[in-house]
Amino acid sequence: MRKTIGIFCLTLLAGAALAQPGPSGRAEWIRPEARSSKSIWGLRGGIVFALWPYGIEHASQPFGGGPRGLLRIGYEHGDTIYHINYIAIEPVVAGKWEFSEISPSAVDGKWGKLMWAADTDLDPGFHPSAGTRGVISHPDPDDPTVEQLTTYLYMERFQNGAAPYLRVSLRNDRPEELAIEVFHHERSAEMERCAITATMGNYGRLRQLFLADDTVHSAALYAGYDEIDFIEREGYPYHRMLKDRQGDFIVLATTDESMAELADWPTDSLAATKSNWRYRAPFQLTQYWRKERARFDESLHVRVNGRARYWSGASRDKRHYLPIPNGPSFENFELRERYYPGQKFYFGMSRKTVDELLSGR
Repeated sequence: MRKTIGIFCLTLLAGAALAQPGPSGRAEWIRPEARSSKSIWGLRGGIVFALWPYGIEHASQPFGGGPRGLLRIGYEHGDTIYHINYIAIEPVVAGKWEFSEISPSAVDGKWGKLMWAADTDLDPGFHPSAGTRGVISHPDPDDPTVEQLTTYLYMERFQNGAAPYLRVSLRNDRPEELAIEVFHHERSAEMERCAITATMGNYGRLRQLFLADDTVHSAALYAGYDEIDFIEREGYPYHRMLKDRQGDFIVLATTDESMAELADWPTDSLAATKSNWRYRAPFQLTQYWRKERARFDESLHVRVNGRARYWSGASRDKRHYLPIPNGPSFENFELRERYYPGQKFYFGMSRKTVDELLSGR
């Protein structure tokens, strides 16, 4: 693996390319040009995801590839991809919880598991480029114009013995939604849970969590909190979740700020060093998790935690942590469920409002 990384550093890789226009009314694919290209997949006018070391904001090199051990999640609009969130993998074995973005790599001991992609469920081993363009299939027998792009995502074994891998797919008739299925290798330790979590809600300053019987506001939930660590309350069971038009469970999160407020940024010296947290997309997004009612475990629940100040690495000095403008917001946002092979979660980012998403408009 060390040799592979060294070769990679000397190799010039091709970029991702937009597919040719697809069927009328269907979004166009963003795919690697070849297996040796950058690890970036997605849809125009919808979700884009990438693997380290590649960033997804092509025109903004300072934002680069970011931390290892995370899926970069962006949204394409007007020929520009905006980085919106990260997704992490967090397996639990015998009560021990491990985090893909801070668990040390077996290669160099640094934070973050190495991750790589392939086009089948046979792990080819680590490689530093795309590895696959993604496999196109036609999931709807009644509509051959619907296409689905699927990739398998692999990662290093965790210290607690967990060895999960993912099957990730996008459909060109649902460009704002990413499907994530969780599996495990044969010699994996038994996982109690394998959370798939959106880790950067503070970037979009998500403060409203929409449930069937309530809208939870982070300002009220975390009132008075101004420390540098995460803050967490109890989760919300599945029977408190909303249902969409198909009857599937869904939970949604949004900011409570206007677009102008969200784009605004403090002018003090600390804020100048944290400009990567400044919201750059010219539109707001509703973020959500969806779970199909046909297959779920009754352990299913919604979990969020919050922060009052933006993450600032491993420092314990409060002076290094910039307060989040307009107060605490949700950081991690996920569905939790007892692990079983093939469990599937849908993560969405939509320019539609909560009402529009629930009504199907």
